[in-house]
Amino acid sequence: MNVNIHPSWKAVLADEFEKPYFSQLTDFVKQEYTTHTCYPPGKHIFSAFDHCPFDKVKVVIIGQDPYHGPGQANGLCFSVSDGIPLPPSLINIFKEIQADLNKPFPSTGNLERWADQGVLLLNAVLTVRKSEANSHQGRGWEQFTDAVIQKVSDEKQDVVFLLWGGPAKKKGARVNRNKHFVLESGHPSPLSANRGLWFGNRHFSRANAFLAEKGKPTIEW
Repeated sequence: MNVNIHPSWKAVLADEFEKPYFSQLTDFVKQEYTTHTCYPPGKHIFSAFDHCPFDKVKVVIIGQDPYHGPGQANGLCFSVSDGIPLPPSLINIFKEIQADLNKPFPSTGNLERWADQGVLLLNAVLTVRKSEANSHQGRGWEQFTDAVIQKVSDEKQDVVFLLWGGPAKKKGARVNRNKHFVLESGHPSPLSANRGLWFGNRHFSRANAFLAEKGKPTIEW
């Protein structure tokens, strides 16, 4: 099946694209986008991969499913398009970066700047219906993104995995801890963060310390 995704990922995931579930998933997504308003826009469904080629992956952050409000989702987990108000989880991410790295609060929630440096911003589910959270769960995206994580774990070395909240930790359970650096904490959503499960995790400085130790360029968070 010809999938419009960065060539580096197309090569790595070629077998996945030929599996029956992926064909069924593709049919489902096409039908949904034809009959409903869905996010992100079709050209951005694989943006996480297009901005972060397989050979450039240094950090993986796992989200759940895309934002379901107009103009929000841009194909990168936790990220919103330029000019869109920051969702609560993203505000808390930026607050932690501010405290951890003493960096100014950014003017935009568009995280393409992270992805372009080698941060794979991977949602477990890559599409959603407008105003219907989790509406595309259980249709095959989870199997696909599990395969993505497995490929990174198996074929790369010294990648940082940031697992925030129960679903991300569960999804990251397949990562080989002997080859990679895995950091876990609560989710940055207010519900979790306000219970003391997010702030102070220092994941951003710790990720950069690991990358520097391995002789890799650090991330400009």
